[in-house]
Amino acid sequence: KIVREFAVDLGLDPNFRLLSQAEQALFLREHLFDLPLKHYRPLGNPTRFLQDLLRHFSRLKDEDASPEEYLAHCAQLAAQAQTSGEPEKQLAAEKQIELAQCYQAYQKLMAESGFFDFGDQISYCLKLLREHPDIRRRLQERYRYILVDEFQDTNYAQFQLVKELAAGHENLAVVADDDQSIYKFRGAAISNILNFSKTYANARYIVLTHNYRSTQPILDTAYRLIRHNDPNRLEVKQQINKRLTSEKPEGQRVEHWHFETLSAEAEAATQHIQERVAAGASRYRDFCILVRSNNAADPFLRSLAAAGIPHRFSGNYGLYQREEIRMLFCFLKSIANPYDSQNLYHLAQNEIYAMPMRDVQAALLIHHDTHRPLFHIFKNPEQFEWPVPLSAEGHATAAKIVADNEKYLEQSRTTPVYSLLYDFLKESGYLKRLAEGESVASDEKISNITKFFNTVQGYAHFTTPGELSFFINHLELLKEFGDDPGTAMADLDVEAVQVMTLHKAKGLEFPVVFMVGLVDGRFPTKARASTIELPEGVIKDILPEGDFHVQEERRLFYVGMTNAACFMWA
Repeated sequence: KIVREFAVDLGLDPNFRLLSQAEQALFLREHLFDLPLKHYRPLGNPTRFLQDLLRHFSRLKDEDASPEEYLAHCAQLAAQAQTSGEPEKQLAAEKQIELAQCYQAYQKLMAESGFFDFGDQISYCLKLLREHPDIRRRLQERYRYILVDEFQDTNYAQFQLVKELAAGHENLAVVADDDQSIYKFRGAAISNILNFSKTYANARYIVLTHNYRSTQPILDTAYRLIRHNDPNRLEVKQQINKRLTSEKPEGQRVEHWHFETLSAEAEAATQHIQERVAAGASRYRDFCILVRSNNAADPFLRSLAAAGIPHRFSGNYGLYQREEIRMLFCFLKSIANPYDSQNLYHLAQNEIYAMPMRDVQAALLIHHDTHRPLFHIFKNPEQFEWPVPLSAEGHATAAKIVADNEKYLEQSRTTPVYSLLYDFLKESGYLKRLAEGESVASDEKISNITKFFNTVQGYAHFTTPGELSFFINHLELLKEFGDDPGTAMADLDVEAVQVMTLHKAKGLEFPVVFMVGLVDGRFPTKARASTIELPEGVIKDILPEGDFHVQEERRLFYVGMTNAACFMWA
């Protein structure tokens, strides 16, 4: 809002557009040879470091490091390396200068194209406040009282923005729990809260220790765990008491189960859920299985499905992997290219058309023997010798697939992609069947289709009617560069077991929680070094002493524990 309002003062186009991470990757790929790259654009694989470069630029913005500051620091490194006479240091300095020059060129290209990313909003806002005292004063008068929620999740640059706006009146309130700082991978700087009193020596601390969610045994166990992060905690640094007191002093202790395999653990959790529901002690909606990553959920999802237990999974990504979304991709691709037999094959056997599998397999055999596309086989079945006679149902389905394909192909010439999708879903009766299904699976599919539909609408500006192939190629490129939105957020009121990642579950409450997959290397995960590290001279976040990665994993476990209201198994 601020950057748009004062864009002219910054020499920017006020109609700039924010790019998603995948769109940034696509933009960088398109301009890769416009950047002064050598070491980070290998001839055999020019895009090898593309994602690493974007992460590097993003981290620089988190640390409030401008291209000019980065270049100046790299010039110092180069001078020191030259003086040392050591080839290794000189090569490292050369690479660092290349990165700094690339960062500067990338930012210039983005601005000239009218594009911003999230970090740019903070960077340009800081530039505005620092270089235009009159605007800074106006904004300080406008925002006389500032409240920052979830302050432990802010990065260094965001705190600098808060300080600029609050300078003078210092009417600043921040709400934070350092024990719930779990977004270091997104640039969150825990030093913002741990060192808050160094910036604001007269700050008054109000400690909230009454807990209305969890039982006292759960809180006590979580507290014993998080104390292992001492002394890098606010409780120690400020000499305050953060031990939580529950409104529910009684309760069952946290139980630890041990299993030889993940599948055995999944089966035990499933059996426990079945037994409690059968006994009338709990409902399916009372349970939540918390996993460290999307992949870690697989054995539990399989076990729940095998037992016929209604469940929903909410992950940080994976929308495009859902069967109902893959079907929509197949539909669009088959319209853009009817002779793509692979997509037509998946579409034919999908629940919308549900061609008898015997007929689908027979058509596939003809396709392999004659090398004719499935579309031609479906359109002219009488021209081929079928290994088994085509059933009446199969004949009707093949005719329907061909008729729909030709109809929507013609419609795509004048209709936006999202309208084409909506018409297909409506006219096929698929949405109506899902709505009438009244099951957890149907509701989940509707939610995911809605999210995909909104995603397609959001990308509509890239194409005009009649450019379906271009749109599909664009979507495929975005997928290639990591654009895979999370599945629709779970409806917590639905009668189903919830399975979700720990980050997704932050702030939610469940009567019964399972913390699963607690295997070294899985949770806690192993620390991963960045391919392109930031030089120490531009890192302003003060990292805590000790193994800060394990400390963050411990905080994540603490957050998961305090999701539980009554019962917890780990």
